[in-house]
Amino acid sequence: MSLVTRCPSCGTTFRIKPAQLAARGGKARCGKCAAVFDAVASLQDHGDAPVRTEPSPQLGLFDPSRRPARASPDMTVELDMTAVEPAASRPPPRPLAPAAKRVPRQDSVAQPLPEFLEDEAPPKRLRFLWGLLALLALLGLAGQLLLSFRTEAALRVPELKPFLVTACKTFDCTVKLPRRPELMSIESSDLQADPGHENLVVLNAVIRNGAPFPQEYPDLEFTLTDESDQAVVRRVLAPADYVATPRSQGALNGIGPGAEVVVRLYFDTSRVRATGYRLYLFFP
Repeated sequence: MSLVTRCPSCGTTFRIKPAQLAARGGKARCGKCAAVFDAVASLQDHGDAPVRTEPSPQLGLFDPSRRPARASPDMTVELDMTAVEPAASRPPPRPLAPAAKRVPRQDSVAQPLPEFLEDEAPPKRLRFLWGLLALLALLGLAGQLLLSFRTEAALRVPELKPFLVTACKTFDCTVKLPRRPELMSIESSDLQADPGHENLVVLNAVIRNGAPFPQEYPDLEFTLTDESDQAVVRRVLAPADYVATPRSQGALNGIGPGAEVVVRLYFDTSRVRATGYRLYLFFP
């Protein structure tokens, strides 16, 4: 006589004999999920209906073509009662590890914030004020740069020069002429003794502006040398020293584009003994 019992953990049914129930005190171990349960309390009444049986699931380990099917509530397999130990000799069951907490997946698409967390839009009047302040700051910066490079600005855009001159009256500055020493040259020079005055020498020179725009008068470095070409005396001549008095106003206008300026100066050499000279131009 065979009886049928059901595993309460996985629902698999097993065929069992009364002698097996008596041998282990009714305790059995499920061949599917290895759970130990009371086979007597889990007996099932199937009447005379045929019960389907399934080979032991261990067979699938040796035969790849056969894999154990998932147990169903009405499936019956043979129950191995020898695997069940008495309750007194079995070690207490190990507590199950807590299931890992599943972290909800973050969606890659940004979710909109609730209305109470959104930043309040600034009023239109405040935005207009900030825009106006930013515009004024940019204009101030542009004006400062224009005054800092006023000479170059007036050279490249001559129409700006009257406005720059007016602005400089307010900010105590001047719009100077360009200074390009590489476009300025001494075309000729010579040093001669004055026949009418003893110990006087005359310096004659021609300065030419090779730029296509007017430039400031340069400074001149005049040096007297001895027989070994060593400097005996040196003097720096500013434009006011070599530009004639009637033309002093013209010095403010500089040397015109492509124009030449004649320089004629007298020097007293009674206290020095000089035989030569050197003449250079530069902008301080």
